[in-house]
Amino acid sequence: MAYASNEPQSIPTLFDALQTETVDTLKKLAALAGVQQNMPVRKANLVEYIKQRMAGENLQVLWQRLDTLQQAAVAETAHGPSPCFDAERFVAKYGQLPKWGEKEFYKSNPSLLGLFFYSKIMPDDLRQRFRSFVPKPEPVRLAPQNEIPGEWALTYEEWDQAAKKKKAYRKMIPITLRLTERSALHDLKAVLRLIDAGKLAVSDKTRQPGVAGLKAVNTVLLGGDFYDDSGYGEYEKIGLIKAFAWPMLVQGSGLAALDGKTLQLTKSGQKALSDPLENTLAQVWQRWLKTTVFDELRRIDCIKGQAGKGQRGLTAVAGRRAAINQALKYCPPGQWIAVNDLFRQMRVNGPNFEITRDPWNLYICESGYGSLGYEGFHDWKILQARYALCLLFEYVATLGLLDVAYIPPHDARLDYRDLWGTDDLSFLSRYDGLLYVRINPLGAYVLGLAPAYQPTAPEAATPEVALIRVLPTLEIAAIGPPLEPADTMLLDSYAGKISDAVWKLDQPRLLEALEAGHDLTALAELLVSLSGQPLPETVERFLEDMARRARSVQSKGSVWLIECADKALAALIANDSRTKPYCQLAGDRSLMVPLDSGTRFRSALRKLGYIIPK
Repeated sequence: MAYASNEPQSIPTLFDALQTETVDTLKKLAALAGVQQNMPVRKANLVEYIKQRMAGENLQVLWQRLDTLQQAAVAETAHGPSPCFDAERFVAKYGQLPKWGEKEFYKSNPSLLGLFFYSKIMPDDLRQRFRSFVPKPEPVRLAPQNEIPGEWALTYEEWDQAAKKKKAYRKMIPITLRLTERSALHDLKAVLRLIDAGKLAVSDKTRQPGVAGLKAVNTVLLGGDFYDDSGYGEYEKIGLIKAFAWPMLVQGSGLAALDGKTLQLTKSGQKALSDPLENTLAQVWQRWLKTTVFDELRRIDCIKGQAGKGQRGLTAVAGRRAAINQALKYCPPGQWIAVNDLFRQMRVNGPNFEITRDPWNLYICESGYGSLGYEGFHDWKILQARYALCLLFEYVATLGLLDVAYIPPHDARLDYRDLWGTDDLSFLSRYDGLLYVRINPLGAYVLGLAPAYQPTAPEAATPEVALIRVLPTLEIAAIGPPLEPADTMLLDSYAGKISDAVWKLDQPRLLEALEAGHDLTALAELLVSLSGQPLPETVERFLEDMARRARSVQSKGSVWLIECADKALAALIANDSRTKPYCQLAGDRSLMVPLDSGTRFRSALRKLGYIIPK
């Protein structure tokens, strides 16, 4: 549970448990434990009767009368960490609850389990006795798959006008498979270059990208985002996933920082442009595990109250991420794992995590009826599962650590339909369509499951087919398959486009790029890589000349220009031993003082007998 309970956490003995029951309940338990003839009627006698019927080998005889699911309930509790029956964990492992008996209004008839559990708690002495003959339950193990189906049988609901109720239907949906390793390596470089060009705007309050920022990122992603929203109506749209994740990831990892309303690369971000991309992605993930810049739960749009009262009850994001990160380490690299299978493993064997300590202040649609505090409204499938889906799909897969297989989220998970206020929702989260994940070589390296990064497809030094031709006239012509968005962006930064497939290097554009801090080495390496040929001599000389020009004039900082009454005073101040270290002449009557020496210059000038009025 997410909040404190007043229920007892343990019961020392069977006798203690029986003493808390009413005579009516004890009679029913006595009937289950033995024959109904000559049954006592007084409470003390009933308690003693039940104890005798459960003494010695009788306990094993009673246990053998249980069905398979009931025996599993006894085994899980007897050998488990707690004497309390964990219903949610049990359902996760076995798919349904055991039979506890029958209830009708205020009357109940317990099953045989009622002899062993009291308010769902097994007495300590019974647990010890059960351990002597009840086998330990089999642990839950993942079921890795080498191949996954190409289609998914989707169950969905539609209103039946004739029957005046919703009916369930099934249809086959194609599964989309995305290999993320190569695209993540490209996208990291592309997003860093986009930021370096000053073209990624985010909110100065939330630090999240708006419509323009999302569009800018989406245009440079290799293969685009996970979903194409163009075919959906206004209320059916899924929204961008990778395009949202990248601005948050670079901020959370310290590669970029807010400057006004746009992101700018930090020193770490500038360094990342030339570092091995797999090392940078590993760094981004390790830093994201601890960052507080963003809580992924905020991306479950329909869960309200997160920024209000509900925020106080939310658990730390670092603990949630750590649990999911640890769960991924139990997955064998290179094999597909069903997401539901992964969740089942986490719920039964751990590591588990909580989303909130007080679900009452989280709600859907309306804070009263829609509160998630009601029983069944804050179950694992609602909160933890949706959070985990978001982290896996939007962040782990975007970083290229997981290959993913998915369908559209509409009706992909119907487990939220009983929640108040969800009638008009096609999905609880945009991540509901995630079905399978697979740790790829990049993920194995980043998660510490492999000592080094071994790319899926080794990168060649030069392309088998030239993508561009660099001409002596300083023109660059695209002659092969379409260039990757990151490479196109880099060419646009250094060269002007004179046609759909031709760029030309020119002095103003290159000087502008150099002034913005770009490095010509990156351009030269890209041109050689894409063309597969050394650069023409005229192009090499042109780039060398541009680099020389960039080094010829250097900024040495800002100065404070001071004008004196006459040349003699200017010469006196410039040459006096007390003021000379902090200034120099600039013409006949002017002095230049570095801004960082202003205070010391004023102090020395006062000793000389002069001041500068403020």
